Amino acid sequence: MTHPVSPLAPAESPRLPALVGVRIAARECNVRYKNRTDVMLMEFAPGTTIAGVLTKSLTRSAPVDLCRKNLRSGKVRAILVNSGNANAFTGKAGVASVDRCSKAVMAALKCKPSEVFLASTGVIGEPLPDERITANLPALIKGLKAGGWAEGAAAIMTTDTFPKLATRQAKIGDVAVTINGFCKGSGMIAPDMATMLAFVATDAAIPAPVLQELLARGADRSFNSITVDGDTSTSDTLLLAATGQAPKHPRPKSAGDPVLKQFRVALEDLLADLAIQVVKDGEGASKLVTIDVTGAATARAARRIGLAIANSPLVKTAIAGEDANWGRIVMAVGKSGEKADRDKLSVKIGGVVITEKGQRRPDYDETPVAAHIKGKDVRIAIDVGVGKGSARVWTCDLTHRYIEINADYRS
Repeated sequence: MTHPVSPLAPAESPRLPALVGVRIAARECNVRYKNRTDVMLMEFAPGTTIAGVLTKSLTRSAPVDLCRKNLRSGKVRAILVNSGNANAFTGKAGVASVDRCSKAVMAALKCKPSEVFLASTGVIGEPLPDERITANLPALIKGLKAGGWAEGAAAIMTTDTFPKLATRQAKIGDVAVTINGFCKGSGMIAPDMATMLAFVATDAAIPAPVLQELLARGADRSFNSITVDGDTSTSDTLLLAATGQAPKHPRPKSAGDPVLKQFRVALEDLLADLAIQVVKDGEGASKLVTIDVTGAATARAARRIGLAIANSPLVKTAIAGEDANWGRIVMAVGKSGEKADRDKLSVKIGGVVITEKGQRRPDYDETPVAAHIKGKDVRIAIDVGVGKGSARVWTCDLTHRYIEINADYRS
């Protein structure tokens, strides 16, 4: 099924530059969808390093298990992705599908089994018709091109209403490097590692252990700080590849190496950009909600408080209904399980101070808050008064359209 484009979608999609050492192709393979591309292949130069963060779900998909195993090698030559079928909760048949797809790619690209990564997204519990993928592999390889980023992003969409892409530039030493990425996600979004599916690449030369540390930190501040509906997918996969094809630059010794200062900032900015695009495309969303939590015991506690607010159906429906019901925010803080001083709690919406010292301000005027909530960009700030921990999380409102989309998901 097709869905109206999110009202929060960007006016235009960014054009990503070609990145040396990466080629991408997309093709219509009829895995589930008709009259649209649904399989994407990324090919990387020999020697490309890789890092990844994967769902912690106990009902994770067979492709996630393959990625977890192959990440130990730290090298990648190919990432093969299909949409429409998650190949999750498919038992031995799902494992066999992964094995056949992996071996087909390995044979075609003459690479090691550990250098092939797979990801699948879509309906859970349906056997994957992998023969439709492997039969199209020669055509996919023939169609590989350096500028295929937009095509790759479109091929992995499910209930997404727009492709999600981002690019950044940075310097390592005096050498300019590029970071490109795309992702998909719209529903079943409360990542327990990263997002539904996200693929990022750079032409920088970065060892896999350093790349892994950079990615884990970046994912924590981006994809692990978003939620649409509080549900963690069986397929969550975020992979970051470094081709090493840029001009020679200083070799970073660790993620904290000063030579990586610009790169760290650019990577985290790109990951946050992609994560926010996922929220903007939340199923049925009409508003982006940014929640800043300060005064918490730790940064982790601040994020848990922020997510308790962001995942509250009462908060999300109040925002959808444009009702400035700040009491629901107070409720969500209280249920988070983290320390909060009731008598110091401060709440702001749209920059307007609503509560001070644990109660509503005597001079509180709801008029500007009500006007703010009618917009598409809603901002909430809470100080819980117990420490110095802070965090920012993003969510969207919860509308009746969410029910319609998910009631028809398998249709």
